[in-house]
Amino acid sequence: MDWGTELWDQYDIIEKHTQSGLELVEKYVKFVKERTEIEQNYAKQLRNLSKKYNQKRSSKDEPECRFSSYQAFLDILTEMNDYAGQRELIAENLMMNICIDLTKYLQELKQERKTYLMDAKKAQQSLESTYKQLDSSKKRFEREWREAERAAQYAEKTDQDINATKADVEKAKQQAHMRAHVADECKNDYAAQLQKYNKEQNQFYFSDMPLIFNKLQDLDEKRIQKLAQGYILFSDTEKHVMPIIGKCLEGITKAGTNVNEKNDSMIVIEQNKSGFERPGDLEFEDYSQGINRASSDSSLGTPKVSMEPWKKKTNNFWLFSKRSKLSSPVLAPFSTPPAPSPNGPPSPKFGRDPLSYCLKEINKTVKPRISSFRTLRRSKFTPERIMPTVSEDFGHLPPEQRRKRLQQKLDEICKELQKEVDQSEALGKMKDVYEKNPQMGDPASLASQINQTSQNIERLRGEQSKYETWLAEAGGRGDTLRYKAHSFNNNGANDVHSPDGAYSDESTPDPSQAIYAEFDDDFEDEDLAAPIGKCTAMYNFPGASEGTIAMQEGEVLAVVEEDKGDGWTRVRRNNGDEGYIPTSYVTITLKK
Repeated sequence: MDWGTELWDQYDIIEKHTQSGLELVEKYVKFVKERTEIEQNYAKQLRNLSKKYNQKRSSKDEPECRFSSYQAFLDILTEMNDYAGQRELIAENLMMNICIDLTKYLQELKQERKTYLMDAKKAQQSLESTYKQLDSSKKRFEREWREAERAAQYAEKTDQDINATKADVEKAKQQAHMRAHVADECKNDYAAQLQKYNKEQNQFYFSDMPLIFNKLQDLDEKRIQKLAQGYILFSDTEKHVMPIIGKCLEGITKAGTNVNEKNDSMIVIEQNKSGFERPGDLEFEDYSQGINRASSDSSLGTPKVSMEPWKKKTNNFWLFSKRSKLSSPVLAPFSTPPAPSPNGPPSPKFGRDPLSYCLKEINKTVKPRISSFRTLRRSKFTPERIMPTVSEDFGHLPPEQRRKRLQQKLDEICKELQKEVDQSEALGKMKDVYEKNPQMGDPASLASQINQTSQNIERLRGEQSKYETWLAEAGGRGDTLRYKAHSFNNNGANDVHSPDGAYSDESTPDPSQAIYAEFDDDFEDEDLAAPIGKCTAMYNFPGASEGTIAMQEGEVLAVVEEDKGDGWTRVRRNNGDEGYIPTSYVTITLKK
């Protein structure tokens, strides 16, 4: 059954129905656009939320980053950022595959429907024009036939009139004959027009309009089929990213399961233990015996603290109070606390005033406090006077924490020194290239950069030596990062130094050092950057954009550059092809 057979007389209904179908497509496109805006706003809010709680991008050397609970929270923020990226992908696919595609298809439908309706109107106008010609010939035939009848009656009447002359009779008969001839011509024309109209009418209702209606039916069915595909795409677009969203949610679950409360407690102990020994028992002082203070002062062997019994209840034990690790401005701060002795505290060496020396030793182990408010008024109570001075060698910290901070600072200096050494090495190679190929650049233009890099290396070496000395004084092992230093002279030659400043005979360049990318094409024999791990593709990736590389599900690639936070990882195939892939599409295993 088709429209041309069953709806041959329902032109207005068909026109209205096809228009309604186009409006439905427009309504669905508008609906998907609004859904896309919701997804985009949702993804934007998720990204802002992750950024809000991850504003401080702490380095791995920060103390709190060592806690599993803190690291798990950072992992959750990362997974939420990836989750927001998948929501953005949903919005992009909805816009591209549904909104833009359906909008383009809708314009084609409108143009095709307009063409069919115009053909139908032309056919209808042609039929109406033929009918007008038929009606005109019919009316003319009717008019001429009546005139012929009147002329025949007049000729008969004239022939019977005895008073009429023979000429009048002949004239009347001739007029009647002429009118009858005109009437016959009009009759034949009317018959011809009627036959023509019937033929066109039959063509119109049995051929032309059914064909147009069937084309409109096909157009409407295609429109319905395309719209149904749009309905399915609306669901499939989200289903396509569900596995990756599931991976993000699994990552959040994994972050929660990786929290280790016992390990966090041990980290707190390791980071905050002072290294001091617990204070010993106070010696009992017997006030019932008469003790001559002068004689006791001269015979003191160990420090005694005079404490009135009724004041013991008011003194808070420092372990449960806010014990400051920094010295008070009223009491002189000690620079470096002595390392605890395995045989107990060393015996004090008394000078001329043993009691004064003992009190000073007690002040080193008892919580420092301001003597009185009167002292504050005399010393002008200001934040600058209250806040202790933080020394560069971290001497204000307890021994254990001082060693950790010195080790941390030394590692940072070594990392920065390694960067400067790498830059110096790269500048030396660039200078050699310029000297061999002057058309590529002027070697003299690199002199200022080489000089600045050399100055930075010397400065960092000085700082490294200084902190190594302090660390040795604090009892540290001096485990610093190994690095390779190069200094370039004007001729581009380099001298190799060991970390401790002594010269070394080894001059073999590190193959993992990165060379500037602009010289890769000219020097194909240079070693490529060593991979830092490998990854396995979980999904197919076409790699259509510039700078990306295609991959198939299950393919194993070498990781050359880790994700810098933009969601892309640089990888390399066995044949040497390199490019970027989405981080969320692969499982990465880095070398330790």
